[in-house]
Amino acid sequence: MTFDLVAKDPASKARAGVLTTAHGNIQTPIFMPVGTAGTVKAVHQRELKEDVKAQIILGNTYHLYLRPGLGVLEKAGGLHKFNGWDFPILTDSGGYQVFSLSGTRKIIEEGVKFRSHIDGSTHLFTPENVMDTQRTIGADIIMAFDECTPYPCDYHYAKNSMDRTHRWLQRCIDRFDTTEGKYGYEQTLFPIVQGSTYKDLRIQSAEMIASKNRPGNAIGGLSVGEPAEMMYEMTELVCDILPADKPRYLMGVGTPANILENIALGVDMFDCVLPTRNARNGMLFTTQGIINIRNERWKEDFSPIDSELGGYASTFYSKAYLRHLMHATEMLGAQIASVHNITFYLWLVGQAREQIIAGTFATWKDQMVKKLMTRL
Repeated sequence: MTFDLVAKDPASKARAGVLTTAHGNIQTPIFMPVGTAGTVKAVHQRELKEDVKAQIILGNTYHLYLRPGLGVLEKAGGLHKFNGWDFPILTDSGGYQVFSLSGTRKIIEEGVKFRSHIDGSTHLFTPENVMDTQRTIGADIIMAFDECTPYPCDYHYAKNSMDRTHRWLQRCIDRFDTTEGKYGYEQTLFPIVQGSTYKDLRIQSAEMIASKNRPGNAIGGLSVGEPAEMMYEMTELVCDILPADKPRYLMGVGTPANILENIALGVDMFDCVLPTRNARNGMLFTTQGIINIRNERWKEDFSPIDSELGGYASTFYSKAYLRHLMHATEMLGAQIASVHNITFYLWLVGQAREQIIAGTFATWKDQMVKKLMTRL
């Protein structure tokens, strides 16, 4: 994997680049739709390519390990072959799922013992077998196994968790560097910065991660309930330490405004379930602001969902029709809304890239954030 910087915005820390992987190039900044169980919910692969114009999607180690299981994935030739997506894939290590399963897991130095949410069976994730699992899944970019701390958490807990994450990282690196991919192409390991919302811990973790000199780096443990301004403060602190010549991935973020503000701080890659989850509940992100498509005001609005956005779903279907589908609980409503929302997210980061290259990002960003937060 290589990363080449194309442009920097003169009035912010925003950058545009090209990330090269075995399954294609990715233009950054980029949003990565989340396909937790091997699929972006309610969206066909053809729609991801042709309508959404996604360049990379996510899978999740925890969910894919449990179902369909590693045996199926290996027989298929990896996740790319299994789901028919021949562009890049990134897999989360399962660390966030460990965080969210607090009632059914136990963290020990060896790893994490947990019970499956599917059948209650007991499993153990270690840094070593998580590397092996992601080798079998076959993602282009795989994440180190970490512990994501809750917000708020006390300093002692955050430091112990960060130190454990650092020890686990070295075990991940040792395993990754002594194994090979199974399907004839290279994979890349990203470490993850932790440290909760404590400045000294974030600095310590970022310096440690930077010292490992991996091809890319991630920032974890944010967007877990802390105020947005605190998220931005931690992100800026870490981005100023992580190498400028390597991609920076802010995990699990976030709203359109969050994405633009963090691009301005030097982040290159984002993922979040928000666009598809909100779509299924009727919340649409548009070039004019936020729409609750269930509201009465759209009942006889026969204009396109978003004529400025482009893409089939956004320009072919009317607001009135989508509102009808949502109230009738037709599956097509969730599909249209999901395709529209992630089309919007990819449009947004594409526009940000154009503005960075033109040298006008900072001014454009401030105007766009206000516009995108408007509720219509």
